[in-house]
Amino acid sequence: MQKPTVCIIGAGIGGLTAGALLLQHGYAVDIYEKESTVGGRAQSLRMSNQTMESYTRTLQQLNTAIVFAQPPLKEIFEQHLFQGYTLDVGFHLIGGGIITKLRAIMPESFNRITMYQSRLFEQKNSHYGLFVTNANKLSMLPNILQLLLSGENTMKKLDATPMSETIKRYGKGKMKDVLELNPRLITTINNLALISTGEVFRTQKDMRLRGVFYPQLGLLEICQTLAAFIKDNGGAIHLNTPVTKIRITNGKAEGIEAAGKQYNYDIIVSDILVQHLFSLADESQFPADYVAMMKTLQGTGSLCAYYAFNRINEDLLGKTFVFVERNLGVDGNDAAGMIDFMTAVPQAGLSSPDHYLVQAYIICSPQEAADKRMLPRLKDALDRNLRQIIPDYTKDLQWAIYPATWHLDGVAKTIQNTKPEIQTPVNNLYLIGDCVKAAGIGINCAINSAQDLFDLLAKKQ
Repeated sequence: MQKPTVCIIGAGIGGLTAGALLLQHGYAVDIYEKESTVGGRAQSLRMSNQTMESYTRTLQQLNTAIVFAQPPLKEIFEQHLFQGYTLDVGFHLIGGGIITKLRAIMPESFNRITMYQSRLFEQKNSHYGLFVTNANKLSMLPNILQLLLSGENTMKKLDATPMSETIKRYGKGKMKDVLELNPRLITTINNLALISTGEVFRTQKDMRLRGVFYPQLGLLEICQTLAAFIKDNGGAIHLNTPVTKIRITNGKAEGIEAAGKQYNYDIIVSDILVQHLFSLADESQFPADYVAMMKTLQGTGSLCAYYAFNRINEDLLGKTFVFVERNLGVDGNDAAGMIDFMTAVPQAGLSSPDHYLVQAYIICSPQEAADKRMLPRLKDALDRNLRQIIPDYTKDLQWAIYPATWHLDGVAKTIQNTKPEIQTPVNNLYLIGDCVKAAGIGINCAINSAQDLFDLLAKKQ
């Protein structure tokens, strides 16, 4: 029996995961990527190989720009201060449940990746401690279990319930802190009135409350491992090969055009931003209401920070701090963020010898990420929360840069801004990535969407 042929457009982490899964189960897979490397937004850049021009160009292609730097970015490059550092395009951590899924897809390959795990900490006056202690967990257990053990029917009912209402009902003591912080981090949205309770607890179930992870040598290590697995198992990845058209006839996707040639496939999977789908596919082949919905979908934003230190307190290494900055004036008024010291672990391989890299971010909307009046407030909030952890941090600071991203997650998970289904109205055409209905955000959503795609195709066979 001939293998079903699959074309995947985009070699982001979602497209690579889908390719690896489908290859394992008897599909013939071709992946087309317009850039010269895999990973999409999940990039880790070896900064010794970058010029200021190449770095800013890469960031711009991924809706990102350096809006603050100290010293100025030009001086950082001229003085070779980036030498020996590896930087992701933005802030990246991975939720716990996803690690199990990746290991199941490629057990031998994935076990060669060193993963660092952290629980969540926060600054507590003159010291820092766990954001949620065992005692906190015991006191919250009845309400947490009631929500986490709810079935999908209950979750669907909660989809239309905003977190602001859920906090009124359950938000007492530490539970209130958890319900104000975690939903923001899970959705990268600050406005609790827009965040779906069902979506938050569906994602918490998927993460399995196992903390957060980061891979040695940067996030690209996972993408490159997936790419090697695909090639070793008979799949093909065509770099520098943009798809220019998805061919659809009478409501059925039949193939693509790339590099001036036509190729036929049984199944076509798009891992690009869903808002860009109609740059490849004729929108007249889709229902009008579907086209209108897709064109109005909004993404999320953030202001990140990378801090490089000459020295650091060893007790901080490997910890991840969370915070809520009150009355910042963002949509939702308060803003959540994280400051991560997993990247500062010397064995992570992200810094030059005897230097330490710390990554951080604060959530904002796409509009706020481009607002010259809001950006300084967001930067000050990041610096202020770092100062809570390291009061004299500027003394040992080598350099700092602040990338602002105005299209972080493909589609913001809000009550009104519903992500599209993986199955499109066109036969044989599917969507994956962090733009579609799948548990989690960012990396988690992209990987989960690949698993959901496979499950959907398996049902059709």
